[in-house]
Amino acid sequence: MNENTELKTIGYTPFNYSADRALFRVNGGVPIQEALERASDLLHLAHRLAEDAAFEKSTDRYAWAAHFLLEMSKAVIDDVVKVITPRPAAESKKKSEAQ
Repeated sequence: MNENTELKTIGYTPFNYSADRALFRVNGGVPIQEALERASDLLHLAHRLAEDAAFEKSTDRYAWAAHFLLEMSKAVIDDVVKVITPRPAAESKKKSEAQ
């Protein structure tokens, strides 16, 4: 697949809110394969931290770290899903009529 046709993140999905405003957002223009690889890395780290938190006393810092890593991972995956999910038929019809 060449660079021009490679699917990329759209940069629409926010995460980590503060007073109803997104503090962070997935960046647009990242190739989907790379975005999913990073999400996998984040999920792996979250899994390990959650595992440590489950077996150790006084490890709330691990639980919070896992929480934020999971939130970031979910945002990346949600952004990718928005790119690869077909648009509803009504939107496609309007677009083809406009052409």
